[in-house]
Amino acid sequence: MLGSTVESVATICWGSDSPVARAKTDAQTGPEVSIVIPCLNEERTLGACIDKALAAFAAAGIAGEVVVADNGSTDRSVDIAEQHGARVAHAGVKGYGSALRKGIEEARGDFIVLGDADGSHDFSETPRFVAKWREGYEFVAGNRFQGEIKAQAMPWHHKYLGTPFLSGLLHLFFGAGVGDINCGMRGMTRELGQRLDFRTTGMEFASESLIKAAKAGARMAEVPITMWPDGRGRPPHLRPFRDGWRHLRFILLSAPNWLFLVPGGFLVALGIGLVLWLLPGLRFAGKVGLDVHTMALGMMLALVGVHIISIGLFVKVFSYTEKLSRNQVSLARLLKQIRLEHGLLLGATLVLAGFVGDAVVFWQWAVSGFGQVHAVRAVFFCSLALFLGVEVVFSSVFLSMLGISRDTYIGDKI
Repeated sequence: MLGSTVESVATICWGSDSPVARAKTDAQTGPEVSIVIPCLNEERTLGACIDKALAAFAAAGIAGEVVVADNGSTDRSVDIAEQHGARVAHAGVKGYGSALRKGIEEARGDFIVLGDADGSHDFSETPRFVAKWREGYEFVAGNRFQGEIKAQAMPWHHKYLGTPFLSGLLHLFFGAGVGDINCGMRGMTRELGQRLDFRTTGMEFASESLIKAAKAGARMAEVPITMWPDGRGRPPHLRPFRDGWRHLRFILLSAPNWLFLVPGGFLVALGIGLVLWLLPGLRFAGKVGLDVHTMALGMMLALVGVHIISIGLFVKVFSYTEKLSRNQVSLARLLKQIRLEHGLLLGATLVLAGFVGDAVVFWQWAVSGFGQVHAVRAVFFCSLALFLGVEVVFSSVFLSMLGISRDTYIGDKI
């Protein structure tokens, strides 16, 4: 009854071309563009956001719909959404990312624009995203720094520290080429949204969507937008340090090369380098003498480095077999060429060499009556080979187990 009254009033004021009437018509014929607005107790600003979105559709001649992804509001947000002509989808799991995932799932348009309900995003700028989509881009990110940030719309530590740092990190690790990782206004094709299979439920959804789009090789573009101070009249849901850490954590976990392989490789090179450098005897670094104690440190660094690399390979293979990472062509080729037997052979060779070396030293020590051990450097060197071999053997077995997919083992020819 209330919905019919609102529609009648809108028709009198706007005529048959009112935003509500257009929304109803688009819902019947099938929208071209969907705007998804996550919502949790946003009754003060939600109606104006929906009106701007529908007005933008009308002005640009876009067949569109507005989907409000409610995240358990206890105020009048749901009623307001329906009164203003939006369709409401209810997210069963709490969280910003959960609401967006539900909205994307319920959206019927070929292109989906995401934006917040607090009034900070200007939905009259939606046609900019649609224009990029029509140029052939699959993912379009808003950039507040290229557009305009109104006074007091963004805290200084977000503007000058957090967002630039995370954006730079994302570009370094994934080559995303996006300068505003935290901007909540962005668009993507519905096909891409389904293909990327989003998993996160919190604010880190912003990072996940960009990372997965970049890894999937999606055509990406940016458009300048305006950021306004939010009109909630209450503290925002965003918690800067907690949510910033969640962003950073997700970025690092999505980049095993940088998180595991690079530091692990550095430790291995440093550790083995120290062992080989000190193998002939005492060395001096300036006036500081370095002996077997430093050699022992080199052994520990090398072993820790190999362990870190092993974990990184576990993560990469798991991500590959579970289709969490895409476009890993080099990894796919490597996994098809290297078999479990290769790792076992390498590990067994190192174990055998190390064991034989230690056995020879032990035999010499026993012959001398178990006195002072003079070949300490040889023991360290051979023991390092033995320990590395053990690590390689067991890591190879576990990698092979991780590589089991539905039909094939890692390294088997297909």
